[in-house]
Amino acid sequence: MIQLSFSAEEIEQLHYERFHHPHPRVQQKMEALYLKSQGYSHQEITRLLRVTKPTLLSYLRDYETGGIGNLKELTFYRPQSELKQHQQTLEAYFRANPPKTLAQACAKIEELTGIVRSREQVRVFLKSMGMRCRRVGMLPAKADVEAQEEFVKKKLDPRLQEAKAGQRAVFFVDAAHFVLGAYLGFLWCFERLFIKSGAGRQRFNVLGALNAVTHALITVTNETYINAQSVCELLHKLAALGLDIPITLVLDNARYQKCAVVMELAQSLNIELLYLTVYSPNLNLIERLWKFVKKQCLYSIYYADFSAFKEAITACLNQCHTTYKPELDSLLTLRFQSFKQVKTIP
Repeated sequence: MIQLSFSAEEIEQLHYERFHHPHPRVQQKMEALYLKSQGYSHQEITRLLRVTKPTLLSYLRDYETGGIGNLKELTFYRPQSELKQHQQTLEAYFRANPPKTLAQACAKIEELTGIVRSREQVRVFLKSMGMRCRRVGMLPAKADVEAQEEFVKKKLDPRLQEAKAGQRAVFFVDAAHFVLGAYLGFLWCFERLFIKSGAGRQRFNVLGALNAVTHALITVTNETYINAQSVCELLHKLAALGLDIPITLVLDNARYQKCAVVMELAQSLNIELLYLTVYSPNLNLIERLWKFVKKQCLYSIYYADFSAFKEAITACLNQCHTTYKPELDSLLTLRFQSFKQVKTIP
């Protein structure tokens, strides 16, 4: 049996470290030496700590050769992947040619390095390089990035600053067309589930105006089409709010929103129409609301009839300023996606 002597200070330190050291393995070492200092036999210590005798002896020898400081050293065996030698080459290739699947990554790694690895091993390696399986974002091919930046800087931001100061009301306008059918989403489930789908011949149209600051929502709905008449109805609703500050509507370039009838009515009601640059859904705040509605009440939910479908959407929209306000306040911030520095697929 290894004979060790302990000073009063060492016993006190062992007692403290067995509870307070941040690493559980070191705590176990300190506990073993503390029990040894209290006269416990090796058999009792291995039973209490549930360690083998060789493990206990290694702890005692560590203390014997280097004291308490030696007990704090952790020397785990960490095998180095052979792929690490090729990391620079693989990283350069995958930056230029991101793989769609782990199977593709495995095949390319074998081709470039001659090393065969399982999908799980490749997944771990890719993560060690900082790669993740991320959903690809969409960049409208015809979007003019420079025009978007200029629009935000010179037109949108100044009006939003006035809105924050209470000097202007800014509304983001857009139409959503909810078609009765299956909206496929993700579920945590034990097996793949299927959702019934309607014929998709009925749709519920919502033309909305979302206040940029308060997130209050004004809507016009129908089951046919959104047209210039719908936009005019929305303009009358906004004018009826009786706001004593200028009103600006931020909207896209849909023909029914840019026709003479709409523009003349807006002018007569003293409502400014601020048209986005073409192909700029990323600058229309209300687009985020439509996605929220789909996620909240449509994805992976079956509605047996059109009336139930409409009621679910209407109820969700009606609760935007009450039940869902905390979530929407976080979602509908006035920070807009910029495509100026995003990376695109070659």
